Amino acid sequence: MPSVSHNLMRPVAAAACACLLAVGAAGCSTTQEKAAAKQLESTQILKEQAAAKKKAKEKKHHGHHAKPKGEK
Repeated sequence: MPSVSHNLMRPVAAAACACLLAVGAAGCSTTQEKAAAKQLESTQILKEQAAAKKKAKEKKHHGHHAKPKGEK
């Protein structure tokens, strides 16, 4: 009888391992998708900050030269 139990447990163990691998792979792809979304969000924030900095710098230069020196 021990051989029957052993022969039955092998496919069950293989199926359990396959399920764990499938769940792990699905979780990994979800993590990768989250990381890609965060990277995209970070890139967008950096672009917006650079544009705002450039705009502020241009505004500062234009405002400085707009008025003659003695006037307020």
